[in-house]
Amino acid sequence: MILALDTATRWLGLALYDGTAVLAEQGWRSHNTQTIELVPAIQQMLGRAELTTADLHAIAVTLGPGSYTGLRIGLAVAKGLALAHHLPLFGMNTLDLTAASADRSQVTGQLMAVIEAGRTRITLAPYGWQKQGWAMTADPHNTTWEELLPSLTTPTTFVGEITAEAAKLMRHAGKQFHILPPAQNIRRAALLAQNAWLRYRKGQTAEAALVVPNY
Repeated sequence: MILALDTATRWLGLALYDGTAVLAEQGWRSHNTQTIELVPAIQQMLGRAELTTADLHAIAVTLGPGSYTGLRIGLAVAKGLALAHHLPLFGMNTLDLTAASADRSQVTGQLMAVIEAGRTRITLAPYGWQKQGWAMTADPHNTTWEELLPSLTTPTTFVGEITAEAAKLMRHAGKQFHILPPAQNIRRAALLAQNAWLRYRKGQTAEAALVVPNY
């Protein structure tokens, strides 16, 4: 059983995955109250699934990029659970998780995964399709929509945290920009859990004390 936690941005996600099915999943937009919301939400999810922390085999958490506060909260809770119950802790890049929701058949040109980076800034990275799924093709970078859009010269499909203002800028910039449907633009904690389960089954080790965030 994997418990997955995603607190990298204002979008919070939790999931329970047993290797065959997603037993529970929850996602919501937090208003700077992650500290208050996270632990009770985990307890409620375990309770609804009629599970306890003793049923867990591993913990999964997003490691960033993302907000400093959000990542610290998520990693602190994940490490606390992992160390208290002697469980492996698996981390996943936030942009990789964002890209994982994208339906390949709906992507035109390159895929660009985007997350909020505070104020009007964003963090993003391009992705290309490989045998195992979406893979990052260049390092993430921090920018603004106003700086980014004029620099892109090829068709690009965006997935992730796309604001209404960003969508408006894309429409004015030209027809080469596309946004995936809203249901694909949210990070799925179930995909985070699934990623951790595959690594757990392969025997990969993940010592909780050594897992660090990537702000």
